[in-house]
Amino acid sequence: MPEPFHNVLIVTASVGAGHDQAARAIGAEIGERYPEARVTIADFMGEDNSLMNSVLKDAYLKMLDLSPAVYDRLYRWSQAPGRFPRVGGLVSRALQDSMLRLYVRHRPDLVIFTHPFPCLAAAYLRRRGKIAAPLVAVITDFSAHPLWVHEQVDMYFVAARETRAELVRLGVTAERVFPTGIPIDASFGRRSGGYAVAGRLGLASGVPTVLIMGGGLGIGPVAEAVRSLDGVARPLQLVVVAGRNAELRRRLQAAARSAGHRVVVLGYTRRVRELMAAADLLVTKPGALTVSEALSAGLPMVLASPLPGQEEDNAAYLVARKAAVMAGEGDDIGGVVAGLLDDPAELARMRAMACRLGHPWAASAAAAIIGRRLVK
Repeated sequence: MPEPFHNVLIVTASVGAGHDQAARAIGAEIGERYPEARVTIADFMGEDNSLMNSVLKDAYLKMLDLSPAVYDRLYRWSQAPGRFPRVGGLVSRALQDSMLRLYVRHRPDLVIFTHPFPCLAAAYLRRRGKIAAPLVAVITDFSAHPLWVHEQVDMYFVAARETRAELVRLGVTAERVFPTGIPIDASFGRRSGGYAVAGRLGLASGVPTVLIMGGGLGIGPVAEAVRSLDGVARPLQLVVVAGRNAELRRRLQAAARSAGHRVVVLGYTRRVRELMAAADLLVTKPGALTVSEALSAGLPMVLASPLPGQEEDNAAYLVARKAAVMAGEGDDIGGVVAGLLDDPAELARMRAMACRLGHPWAASAAAAIIGRRLVK
């Protein structure tokens, strides 16, 4: 089989684990399918690439932490059809130099993006004749912000048919958009391993297991969910993933010693697939990669504390399709979880819908389509 490309650059942005996870997933599939191709993953927001981009990342994270309502207003404001071309033009001109440095450094014959900022900078450079390689966008949420929309992008890979329709309404030609699902690790196509990991963690058989996650950074309603679930009278057991948040892990381990239920606290783990296979229910904020993994695992979800903007859209998508329910703050999480565990028929319906919406082979499908489209 002829190699459609030899040097692939995947540009992500370290403003959340999801963009990086999607980049690794699609990079692994391209490497598997085209072993002669060199695949490089670059962090557009890393200090080694651009100090300004790194400062922009820090400002974004602080805004989410300190002023989420302000971020939400900016996000919704920038979606207005009369505004996003101006916003995109300003951002692309500000970021063009760092994108061009990446391109010149790696000289790729294909560039893939899992974040809109480097994508719009590359589209701007391609319009000016400074980039010649094909551009591919991988949208890592269930909604599509207008900042993704560029004539110079050759292919889009999106979460669902609804996301595709949204891009088409924004002006992207339909033949460029492929609803493969969001790329996740290919191992999520296997739903085994639950019994083994349950045994290693000392989980009791026959007792409902609730998995609580806050993503790789351990943010979201993790501690609140544990406190709320500790007040639930029915038997259950909790597996809590604190991610790389060492302080959160210490606090949870201390709380677990006096909890009314068995609580297993983990830090960052590569066993998410097995943990999802062992669980009856997931409590999480609606980060797109986490919920995509849960859908592929057929795991019903209770969603809480979505970040403004994209995560609110992700939650709305999942709740509307009845693969998840939304909880409020504090004690409401425990009440929602208890209600679902007391309704096996509803849990079964949610599990079936999650399976229906899941795309465990999204990365493989995207890699195959890219190869077919780019073979000369």
